[in-house]
Amino acid sequence: MNLEQLSQRALVIHQKYTDLNIEKFGREWTKSELAQGFVGDVGDLMKLVMAKEGIREIENVDEKLAHELSDCLWSILVIAHKFDINLEKSFVKTMNELESRFK
Repeated sequence: MNLEQLSQRALVIHQKYTDLNIEKFGREWTKSELAQGFVGDVGDLMKLVMAKEGIREIENVDEKLAHELSDCLWSILVIAHKFDINLEKSFVKTMNELESRFK
């Protein structure tokens, strides 16, 4: 899958969560709440990184690390969409800017 396909898949899943939240809580998550969820995912990611580095014990760490990285990517794709950010264009621009520092 390319980035656009990943984004579209993320948005399909996001819509399912939105439908569930509306059913359960009467509203969808705000942009801020999506970002807060991402921060929680990053916290979970850090625990798994610590386990990979041998300072925490977590079973099936490789599988859980792959899952959490995917969760983080999902959050980034959805948040970018919510803020109308062309992530592919922005990523290329940012990488070009970073690369220019080494020339």
